[in-house]
Amino acid sequence: MERVFIDRDRVCHNKVIADGEETRMASQVLPTHRPRLQEARCQTCSLSSLCLPLALELDDIDSFDAIIHRRPPLKKGEHLLRQDDPFTSVFAVRSGSLKQLTSEGDGEEQLTNFYLPSELVGLDGIDEQTYPGSIVALETTTVCEIPFDRLDKLSESLPELRNQLYRSMSKELRDDRRMLRLLSRKTADERLASFLVNLSNRFRRRGYSPYSFRLSMARADIGNYLGLALETVSRILSRFQQQKLVAVQGREVHILDLATLESVAEGEGCR
Repeated sequence: MERVFIDRDRVCHNKVIADGEETRMASQVLPTHRPRLQEARCQTCSLSSLCLPLALELDDIDSFDAIIHRRPPLKKGEHLLRQDDPFTSVFAVRSGSLKQLTSEGDGEEQLTNFYLPSELVGLDGIDEQTYPGSIVALETTTVCEIPFDRLDKLSESLPELRNQLYRSMSKELRDDRRMLRLLSRKTADERLASFLVNLSNRFRRRGYSPYSFRLSMARADIGNYLGLALETVSRILSRFQQQKLVAVQGREVHILDLATLESVAEGEGCR
């Protein structure tokens, strides 16, 4: 079945017709004068309060919106960019999720980051003017591409935009340091608990439930990110379920005792 992606300010009526071997979707979209991908705007985006235009006035948002290129949706497994590509833009995730893979000299890939809606991708390419890792869609994902030279020029006249960009860079540095502490000092149980608590906080920040969410990443990806074997991730999740900390069904996670899970993440164990 073909997926139809519609921006929130358009109206779509879908009818699914199944007949034996054939399944088709008929879609009727109300008339519009602009191309579909140009319909989304920062003013109407539900993530604008979390993204770069956070502190901008209405007129300034229009100026920022004018430099953005909204790309077609990425399919699961499709690359947004590849390691060592020339740095040209940063990207804001509108929907879906992405992972970052970094390959060293031995060719082995290390998963170094996950990106959720409203988060910026590509800031780590500013220094050396190349992207240090490949960015791959974990599911159907849409992004806003922001050419960095235009963003830099616009931020000169919009101090609020420049400050928000600095805050985003600072957050990236803080997250990198947190990850280093996670890998160097925490046990396997503490790493996985920290990962789940971090996801819970990120979903809460976006207005979603911090207790029930779907993992877009496979357990093997989680293990790669945390420096754990797949079997270890599965074993710890089973133990967390036995301890009534979480309930897991496939990729659906339900946090049953967030306070205790936070204690485990901090190395205090189960109360």
